[in-house]
Amino acid sequence: MAVQQHKVILDESEMPTRWYNLLADLPTPPPPPLHPGTGQPVGPDDLTPIFPMDLIAQEVTTERYVDIPEEVQEVYRLWRPSPLYRAHRLEKALGTPARIYYKYEGVSPAGSHKPNTAVPQAYYNAKAGIKKLTSETGAGQWGTSLAFACAQFGLECEIWQVRASYDGKPYRKIMIETFGATIHPSPSDLTDAGRAVLATNPDSPGSLGLAISEAVEVAAQDPDANYALGSVLNHVLLHQTIIGEEALLQLAKIGETADLIVGCTGGGSNFGGLTFPFIREKLAAGGAGPIIRAVEPASCPSLTQGVYAYDFGDVAGLTPLLKMHTLGHDFMPDPIHAGGLRYHGMSPIISHLYEEGMIEAVAKTQKDCFAAGVLFAQTEGILPAPESTHAIAAAVDAANAATAAGDQTCIVIALSGHGHVDMMAYDAYLRGDLVDHTWADTELQESVAKALTRLPEIANS
Repeated sequence: MAVQQHKVILDESEMPTRWYNLLADLPTPPPPPLHPGTGQPVGPDDLTPIFPMDLIAQEVTTERYVDIPEEVQEVYRLWRPSPLYRAHRLEKALGTPARIYYKYEGVSPAGSHKPNTAVPQAYYNAKAGIKKLTSETGAGQWGTSLAFACAQFGLECEIWQVRASYDGKPYRKIMIETFGATIHPSPSDLTDAGRAVLATNPDSPGSLGLAISEAVEVAAQDPDANYALGSVLNHVLLHQTIIGEEALLQLAKIGETADLIVGCTGGGSNFGGLTFPFIREKLAAGGAGPIIRAVEPASCPSLTQGVYAYDFGDVAGLTPLLKMHTLGHDFMPDPIHAGGLRYHGMSPIISHLYEEGMIEAVAKTQKDCFAAGVLFAQTEGILPAPESTHAIAAAVDAANAATAAGDQTCIVIALSGHGHVDMMAYDAYLRGDLVDHTWADTELQESVAKALTRLPEIANS
């Protein structure tokens, strides 16, 4: 009797040594970031106060591939290549003819995909002589990853965590501190941006946009500090493409071809990391290839209910203007447990893909997502991060549709991380205390309209 294969493993020697830049292959490029004062495309000099030149070059490069420095590869090998699993037990529980695979990033030191970009960002900053990095974090995966990465290259690290997650995920705070970083709840009284919010709402649950403002404000005032971003920008998604490059090699090893790829989306980094190399293959094949589906929370639905417009990436308006699907830069989302998905805007490149019809998007409520997460834990033995349950829930929907149609669909899930420090979220679900929050289109339109009136006149003109 043949033994079922559960894992597809690459040897360390097979780990990709280049990141892939989707911008090189897009038929039309996404609109550029704009300087809020001049309305002109942002140039390298505009970004040097908070980013090192190597990362700025990667942000704007049109080269198809970027070599991964050996110093970064050396750290990557602590957990990469990550495994691709066949979800045999989930398939059996669903009674589906669909073949379900998941690319699992929870094997990293931080338990998520985020070190894929935290490590190179720390490396390039250290190379440039920077002594300290500041950043924001939602659920804490990015903050944990940056703290780990800074420890590898001898950098100080200071993190502002969205208060809703800071209060609800105490073990993330401890992980971040264990890796040697300092962490504050956001809004805090340490910055002008934080104090402005606290003055009007002392009990504010915070948002990623606000935490970004606080971290950028501190970095901009310290010549020895830079800011590091965990999602959204091109260089961040570039670093994450090692996920998809590995997945293509793993599927080829077993003669599989994906029909559907699903990933959760907040800012877009894990989704882009898995899917961009597959989009490259689709473009080369004239559009033939897998359906690519982004899954976002119904309480923060930037793709499915947001407006495609230029907006700030943060509450205080310290960032360049980005053309993206946005709910308004001062949007305060419901404090759901998938903290990493509570961002008002979507990555400009992913927003562009959605506008061009190259990807699909759906929104899911958190009860449906946690139900799928519990089923996944009970069958596959991995407790997924609340963010990742969105992708699992959409994959379960697709598998059930395949069952109804009798289709042997091949589904690949971006399983971005584990939920081992998100137990309060699972406790709330198991107790029946979770509340599903959705927005009427009119509510979101009002929020976006209000935010856009506060933009510089040059925006969206």
